[in-house]
Amino acid sequence: MNARTEPAEAEPATPARPPVVRELLLVAGLFAVYKLGRQLAAGHTGEAFRDARDVWHAERWLHLPGEGTVQSLLLHGDGLAEAANAYYATVHFPATLAFLVWLYLRRPAHYTWSRRVLAAVTAAALLLHLAFPLAPPRMLAATGLVDTARVYGPSVYGPPQTDHLSNQFAAMPSLHFGWALMVAIGLIVATRSRWRWLWLLHPLLTLLVIVGTANHYWLDAIAAAALLGVALALVPPPRRAAGAAGTGGSAGAAGTASAAAEAGRDARALVLVPAERPAPVGAGR
Repeated sequence: MNARTEPAEAEPATPARPPVVRELLLVAGLFAVYKLGRQLAAGHTGEAFRDARDVWHAERWLHLPGEGTVQSLLLHGDGLAEAANAYYATVHFPATLAFLVWLYLRRPAHYTWSRRVLAAVTAAALLLHLAFPLAPPRMLAATGLVDTARVYGPSVYGPPQTDHLSNQFAAMPSLHFGWALMVAIGLIVATRSRWRWLWLLHPLLTLLVIVGTANHYWLDAIAAAALLGVALALVPPPRRAAGAAGTGGSAGAAGTASAAAEAGRDARALVLVPAERPAPVGAGR
């Protein structure tokens, strides 16, 4: 076959998944860097409390609603406070991991995009944790807020002096909120259901939990959303065709095959059926 008649090589219907071993090592490495970065940011107690007072006064200057308004809703009963603490302690990592696994299996192109965005946001957040240590509002007496995890449980933190597994002075930005918002955005972009916008309830609930439990200020969530916006602007999203391949690829292939068969039948008819010849003048007389 020559170059004119040889068919072009068909493109794959869906992008190839990255090698699973490489992805597991990459995610594990990112998690290790995340934990190491939080440890490096620990130990700045005086600076963290000074920054906390500045953030608290900045929120009042900006006329943001008080965090106590949200917390008062949780303190109407022990059950609400305990549920909020459990959500804070158990949903953050598993929800993000489930999101990445689902994308890896069903939307490989969106998986690569989402992983890059999450890595960029996390790296920027760690730099900000190092540059701007911040005590959470539950530690700042001026806020008048209750440490709901310590009072009602469950708690993921111990006393700051003896807690060597986490950095409690890394409140800004809130990766709880930043990751939750990216999970919602990623699922909205990767799916086509008319109900997909309900995924925004996840970051909304996360926002109410992190503020109501006094683990974060409003500005922590605003800073996380800003970092995510920058990452989304810098990391190119997957093409629409890649995202639609999982849902519309079969129908598109069937339509293409049907059209090709129809065109083939028309072509054969033109070759096999002789054209009608004009009758000579005077024929039949």
